[in-house]
Amino acid sequence: MTVSPIIATPKRAAYDVVIVGGAMMGSSTACFLALNPNFDGRVLVVERDPTYENAATTRTNSCIRQQYSTEINIRISQFGAEYVKNFREHLGNDPEVPRVPLQSFGYMYLAGDQPFADVLRANQAVQAACGAGTKLMTADQIAADYPFYNVDDIVLGSHNLQDEGYFEGSTLFDWWKRKARQNGVEYITNEVVSIQRTGDRIESVTLASGERVACGWLVNASGTRGAKTAAMAGINIPIEPRTRFTFVFSAEDKLDRDLPLTIDPSGVHVRTDGAYYLCGCPPEDDRAVDFDDFEVNYDVWEDKLWPALAHRVPAFERIKIQTAWMGHYDYNTLDHNAIVGPHDEVSNFLFLNGFSGHGFQQSPAMGRGTAEWITHGEFRSLDLSPLGYGRIAHGEPFLERAII
Repeated sequence: MTVSPIIATPKRAAYDVVIVGGAMMGSSTACFLALNPNFDGRVLVVERDPTYENAATTRTNSCIRQQYSTEINIRISQFGAEYVKNFREHLGNDPEVPRVPLQSFGYMYLAGDQPFADVLRANQAVQAACGAGTKLMTADQIAADYPFYNVDDIVLGSHNLQDEGYFEGSTLFDWWKRKARQNGVEYITNEVVSIQRTGDRIESVTLASGERVACGWLVNASGTRGAKTAAMAGINIPIEPRTRFTFVFSAEDKLDRDLPLTIDPSGVHVRTDGAYYLCGCPPEDDRAVDFDDFEVNYDVWEDKLWPALAHRVPAFERIKIQTAWMGHYDYNTLDHNAIVGPHDEVSNFLFLNGFSGHGFQQSPAMGRGTAEWITHGEFRSLDLSPLGYGRIAHGEPFLERAII
C-alpha cells in the first residue's frame, strides 16, 4: 500500500489530547470529547492515511451482537445498538444527521456437539440476565423458522432478533469526523514516529514532518499498529495484525427470508447482505501478517467456504463470488478482548487497542468511555475497567467464550 504523502502539520505546539489514529476508535473519542460540555480542551488527531483504505474501519463487516459470554461485552454492545438507533439524538438532534437503521436479522450460533451446546446455554443465561433477547433453539425449532438450513448435525442453536445484526457504520464514522471538526478538533495527515516519556508521563510526540507536539493525554487508537505505537513509549501490548477473509456472493436460488449471521461449527460465518450474501472465516494458519498484506487467498473459498456453505444451506450449491477482500483484526493474543483505559504506570497514556474483530460494534461505548476518562478521570456511564491494562501487565486473560 502507498500511504498518502504528509500534507499537514499541526497548528499548535501543544494539545490537551493527541489521538494517534483517526479511524473508528480515534474519531469516536474525538467526537465524544468535542460534544462533551464538560471538556474544553484542544484535540489533535494524527492519521497516517486519510483514505482509510486498509483500516479495519473500511474493511469491516459492520455487524453488532449481544451474544457474548461476559456482562461487560454485552453491555458495550447494548449501548452500541441504542446509540445506532438514536444516532441523530446523540449528535444533538441535528436534522442533517441521517437516521441509521439497524437490520436486526440476528446472529445464529450453531452447536454441532454437546460441549459447545453447553457453552451456548451458559452464555444465554448471562445474556438473559442482561436483558438480551437471546433464545435457545432445538434443531427442529431452527428448521421450522429457517427451513433452508440443514440441521441434521446440529445439537442446539442460539439466536437473537433484538438489536443484533447489521448497521451502516460508515455513517457513524463520517459524522463523527464531521462533528469533531465542527467543534474544534484538528485532524492532520501525518504520522507519530516517536513518543517522549519522562517517568510516568508522556510529554510529547514527534511527527514524521519533524514537529514535536506536547500533549496532556495520548490516546493509542492506531489499530493493528497499536503495539508499535505503545512500544515508542516503552510499553508492551500483545497486539498483532491477523488475516480475515470476506467474500460477497450471489445465489442462483435465493432464500425466501433474511439469513441470520450464522456461525457454523466449521468456523465459517455467513449472513444476508442486501441482495447478496456475505461470508468469511479465518485462515487455517492464523498467525500475524505484515501490516500491508491484503492479498485475498481464493483457495479459502474453494477449500473451506463453499463446501461449508453448501452443506449448511443446500440452496448455496449454485453461488458466485461478486467481490472479496481481506482485512486485519488488531488481534489481542492474550484473550481477544479490548484493552481500554490508562496504563498502570504511565497514567496519561490511554489504550484503545486489541478489539479482535469487535471494534465497529464497540466503538460508541469505547469513545464515550475514553472521553469520560479524559474529562473526569473515571468511567462514568459504563465501567470498562475489566478490559483495562492491569490484566495485560499480569498476564491474566479476561475470558470471553463467544469469539468469532
